[in-house]
Amino acid sequence: MHTKLRRYFWLSAITIVLACFSLHASASEKKATDGKAAVVNGTVITQEDLDRELGVVQQRLLSDGKVLDESQLLETKKRVLEGLINVEVLYQEAQMQGPTVSDEAINKQLGTVKSRFPSEDEFKSSLSKMNLNEAELITQIKRALTVQQFIDKKFVQKVTVSDKETRAYYDANQAAFKQPEQVKASHILIKVGPQADEPQKAAARKKIEEIQQKVKKGDDFAALAKEFSEGPSSAKGGDLGYFRKGQMMKPFEEAAFALKPGEVSDIVETSFGYHLIKLVAKKPESTIPYEDIKDKIQAYLKQKNVGEQVELYVADLRGKAKVEQFLK
Repeated sequence: MHTKLRRYFWLSAITIVLACFSLHASASEKKATDGKAAVVNGTVITQEDLDRELGVVQQRLLSDGKVLDESQLLETKKRVLEGLINVEVLYQEAQMQGPTVSDEAINKQLGTVKSRFPSEDEFKSSLSKMNLNEAELITQIKRALTVQQFIDKKFVQKVTVSDKETRAYYDANQAAFKQPEQVKASHILIKVGPQADEPQKAAARKKIEEIQQKVKKGDDFAALAKEFSEGPSSAKGGDLGYFRKGQMMKPFEEAAFALKPGEVSDIVETSFGYHLIKLVAKKPESTIPYEDIKDKIQAYLKQKNVGEQVELYVADLRGKAKVEQFLK
């Protein structure tokens, strides 16, 4: 599926705002000793705000295996500060034009945030790690909802996407809706660590061979996986669900895709150990039907249209605003 389209689906209305422009707590509630990163029409964006948002971006990149060098870090810091400035001018405009956000809406969103944590203590611990307290979080939620409400009224409610536009996008992006060949498989794993010596390997090999003989005699594969497999899928009878090429280790993948439904592989060795693989089903390459995806395309196109309008609107606001930057 189209990368941008796929990215849209996990964005709620409030997350769209946060994705476009990071939101920071009101500078008026911060200590006067905080250093300034920027001043927007008299409102301070502190260095603490900038550092916090930069930290979030760095963590996100790090989770993708990306480490920024000095020049990349500086460019990223500039982009983050630009985002903070953008949301500040948008928030200021929303305050002047938009209706006030209700306490009920704020409390509901706060409850949603808290529900993501197993306990109140873990919620507060997470806030502490971000140098936030609950009052500052509530301020952020209020700001986010104010901007969201403003964008919804000024842009979202006025944007429509026709069936003709949706169909045209689908027809022009057929490759984006291709589903590659997939297989559904189960496996039994006997682990052998990379540092295992020959006797350990021999013992593991003997064990998987004994299980293989049970499979050949007709013993239930799922039952054997539950009893003997040393992989995390053992509780599910070895079920790995559907996967496509590129998602498993090469020897495992090659063996699985070479099987027919119902067949069990010979012993397959990977860096995890020894496997027996049973193919459950195959799905050939296909294209997602238009009727199955049209609502999501329509939602994506609407969000894209709104995003472009908001970007132009913010650029206009920036042109009228008094902005000072103090990037270190």
